[in-house]
Amino acid sequence: MAPITVGDVVPDGTISFFDENDQLQTVSVHSIAAGKKVILFGVPGAFTPTCSMSHVPGFIGKAEELKSKGIDEIICFSVNDPFVMKAWGKTYPENKHVKFVADGSGEYTHLLGLELDLKDKGLGIRSRRFALLLDNLKVTVANVESGGEFTVSSAEDILKAL
Repeated sequence: MAPITVGDVVPDGTISFFDENDQLQTVSVHSIAAGKKVILFGVPGAFTPTCSMSHVPGFIGKAEELKSKGIDEIICFSVNDPFVMKAWGKTYPENKHVKFVADGSGEYTHLLGLELDLKDKGLGIRSRRFALLLDNLKVTVANVESGGEFTVSSAEDILKAL
């Protein structure tokens, strides 16, 4: 499947997360992104070095600035189960705006065309590192990394595009 790109409507699919009442929610992407400006940024894995030390902290640190520029939701996305994503999110006590969501089976990652084969590292099929800016479901920015790079999908890169 070809990777999602600027001008595409983001496909619908389901993601899971724990809400503020610690209840597991499984929702459609369209239900949380329709009519909103949303940043959906994907990482290869929770608790992995680049994701944990650079990618996620960048979005947490820039969340207020992103919100001030009209962003309604900031969503961190990974092929992990929702329990792992919940635990990972708790390692950032300063976080007030980034929602940690799971694509447990990798099905939504497949719909996006952003799969990354990390079987040789014992991680299976994961998500490529990316940052998408959605405006009422339409992709207006698609910053997708090659391999394990972290050069175009940071919070700063999204801020430059706003």
